[in-house]
Amino acid sequence: MPDADALIVAAVTAVRDTDVRDAERKLDRLVVGTGAADGTAVVDAALLGRLVGALARLWPRGWQPVDVARIVGRRLGPRPGRLVVDGLAAQRRGQAGDVPQWWDDQLDALAARVWWDDDARWLARWAAREGEDRITALRDAVEVLALLDGLPPVAVLRPPPGGGGPSVPRRGPAGRTGSPMLDRVRALLAKAESTTFPAEAEALTGKAQELIARHSLDRALVEATAERPDQPGGVRLGTEAPYAGAKALLVQEVATANRCESVWSDDLGFATVLGFPADLEAVELLYTSLLVQATAAMLRGRGERKRKGRRTKAYDESFLHAFALRIGERLRAATEAADRQAAETAGQQRLLPVLAARSDAVRARMETLFPRATSSRLTIRDAEGWHSGTSAADRARLDAGASTRPLSGRR
Repeated sequence: MPDADALIVAAVTAVRDTDVRDAERKLDRLVVGTGAADGTAVVDAALLGRLVGALARLWPRGWQPVDVARIVGRRLGPRPGRLVVDGLAAQRRGQAGDVPQWWDDQLDALAARVWWDDDARWLARWAAREGEDRITALRDAVEVLALLDGLPPVAVLRPPPGGGGPSVPRRGPAGRTGSPMLDRVRALLAKAESTTFPAEAEALTGKAQELIARHSLDRALVEATAERPDQPGGVRLGTEAPYAGAKALLVQEVATANRCESVWSDDLGFATVLGFPADLEAVELLYTSLLVQATAAMLRGRGERKRKGRRTKAYDESFLHAFALRIGERLRAATEAADRQAAETAGQQRLLPVLAARSDAVRARMETLFPRATSSRLTIRDAEGWHSGTSAADRARLDAGASTRPLSGRR
């Protein structure tokens, strides 16, 4: 009588070997199960156990819950993405010891929870929820396992649970940052995205950037004299198709304006941003909001081109490239203005060494984690899209600064 684990290993190996016929044969054997009266339940429980184990092995290799959910959804599709979220919930259930707040925040954002009452019935119940048959559920589970087993190591940005790193204070209710100012920024950006009045969106976004710049400088001065100052960390931001390169450029421009470094891993579908905690949070907030605003403006321009019977792909990409570069100029101008104001208040002799030290620390962190990062050149294929994207960025109502920047991004 075959062993459940042996059946699973054989199926996963066949999938990774890309032998379609052999994979189907191994999958058929999984459908039958071990041959015992409860053979299918044993297989299903073993599948969940192997999924939990595969996830646990990824955490010391730099992966985080949101990274795993993102890449499974990107490579295998939404349904396997939902399956791996269940695996994340089951893996969290078995984690012992102190788990940092940021870890649970990621799981909350993914809505990862154990909703089933019996691991042996989990896959059957999951298939029913998805409206799929058992063989489809088994195929999804095996493909997820094969993908997880083949993921490469990535940069370890924060110690995972049990990783021996410094403890992170637990925050209040989900969605709160612990900083009233940053919560206000979040609210301003949410209003900017939802309003139908461009002038209102411009004013809200401009106010958010102003608050972010002031907060970053205040935090830098406080940390300069702290007994245990902040150290550079990192976050990963998704850069999914379509136009992944343009999205990565937007990440880079927002990161640079907020004293962070960005490295794009196009094969994995994300950009890694390195910087100090307050600056990283600012990059996340701004990137998410500006991407929403840029996409909305691009779609309006696309609609006009379709009515004229013109192609839109080159327009869309050029639009987003131009938007990213122009927004970067304006964000940097706003940051420079905040620096000048802070220098007048705190004194240049106090402020400039602090900013220089933080910039050096972020650069050192980037060179440690990505010693072989290179640059790539972007190509603009549609002049109308370029001019429209620049105009849309100008309407974002950030203090403009006249500067130019090569069309390149670190990878």
